[in-house]
Amino acid sequence: MTSAEHVDVLIVGAGLSGVGAACRLQERLPGKSYAVLEARDTIGGTWDLFRYPGIRSDSDMFTLGYPFRPWKDAKAIADGPSILSYVRETAAAYDIERHIRFGHRVVGASWSSAEARWTVSTAHGATFTCRFLYLCSGYYDYAGGHVVDFPGRAEFAGEIVHPQQWPAELDYDGKQVVVIGSGATAVTLVPAMAPRAARVTMLQRSPSYIVARPGRDALADRIRALLPENLAHRVVRGKNVVMGTFFFQLMRRLPDWASRTLRDRVAAQLPASIPVDPHFVPGYAPWDQRLCLVPDADLFQALRSGKADIVTDRIARFTPGGVLLESGRELPADVIVTATGLRLMAFGGITLSVDGREIEPGEQRAYKGMMFGGIPNLAWCVGYTNNSWTLRADLTSQYVCRLLEHLDRRGFVSCTPDAAAASGAGRPRPIVDLASGYVKRAAADLPKQGGRRPWMMRQNYLLDFTDMRFNRLDDGVMRFGRADSPASASR
Repeated sequence: MTSAEHVDVLIVGAGLSGVGAACRLQERLPGKSYAVLEARDTIGGTWDLFRYPGIRSDSDMFTLGYPFRPWKDAKAIADGPSILSYVRETAAAYDIERHIRFGHRVVGASWSSAEARWTVSTAHGATFTCRFLYLCSGYYDYAGGHVVDFPGRAEFAGEIVHPQQWPAELDYDGKQVVVIGSGATAVTLVPAMAPRAARVTMLQRSPSYIVARPGRDALADRIRALLPENLAHRVVRGKNVVMGTFFFQLMRRLPDWASRTLRDRVAAQLPASIPVDPHFVPGYAPWDQRLCLVPDADLFQALRSGKADIVTDRIARFTPGGVLLESGRELPADVIVTATGLRLMAFGGITLSVDGREIEPGEQRAYKGMMFGGIPNLAWCVGYTNNSWTLRADLTSQYVCRLLEHLDRRGFVSCTPDAAAASGAGRPRPIVDLASGYVKRAAADLPKQGGRRPWMMRQNYLLDFTDMRFNRLDDGVMRFGRADSPASASR
């Protein structure tokens, strides 16, 4: 039996968040030993997994990218391969890859208060121990997306594909394609597939809010032309954070105005044959679900070209030749793409236990949106839903580094949010607080947040920046333990 490998910090996941976490750890705590466990055989996470046509960011790269590594490409809204290259180049520049253990899917982690450490097991039998466990594998199931068992599915004579498992050999040249869905993936696929397909139909049960913006940031280009690279990156990043925060808050406070404005902008870009209602009039307020971004209005260009159209209806069943709708209309199809969403999963599906007590993710209260009451020395990296994921991911990594520095400086071995303090946090709600179907399906299994700090996950980078970078660590809720009594509440 092989002995366990011990490190100070164990990072799970080598995607955008995990690579960023490793960079921050090396920068802030160069003396700490660490390893990155990655289930797949390469760096990149989401940006290597998803390979459907047109895959791209729905946030600008000045905020989706790392604050410590300037985004150099011309386009602010980048395609998937460019983002993947950026993540891999960052890992190479910081010599992260030598710390990564590829093919290590973590299945279990158990905390021992007596030893003040985690014991982590992988699917193929390897064991690691660590002082701090940092989960950076996101919140969806990499094994597969949400699959709807549509009636008649087995009868369809063509090909059915899910964007999360896109077959590289799929041939849709000159074919009729139906894309089922109305979210970010669907609005990306339609304009990307339209030039090669005979026709692409976006079939949605209900619409989403859609925002068109230029793929390039003209003001950012001017700033980058005038200022040194690192300074320009900070200025543009700050500009985009402030603007994004302002417009989010404005839309949440003036939902009727926001709905009307978004609909009017869409109407101005549609061909006369496609009405705004019902195709672009959602039944919810802006930011109840994430807005769908279309760079350079590519979706509307595809609709105006006649190579794409949109249908709002419910599916009755699949037929051998396409999709029969409840209205009685049948959409012909050679290829059906089921862009029906993600399958959310807390903690990457890892079974956690503390001193032999198994942790139920859906029963946990999130402290600052990253740690959990009664669970020592563990953080879960979850980004924003109203802004770039990396903004919050990077703040979380910096906060973890602050905690580790504090432990070392004060002679502590553990840090644990006080579970009892969560009882006064208010009504529990999912940590991912959106009305989207993929969130509702998993709500019972996701950790919860409260309505009061520090048990709430604020969708506000500026407030979180101050909190995570500068506020006191010993806030009366976080408990610190020493080696002789790791579970104690000493501070």
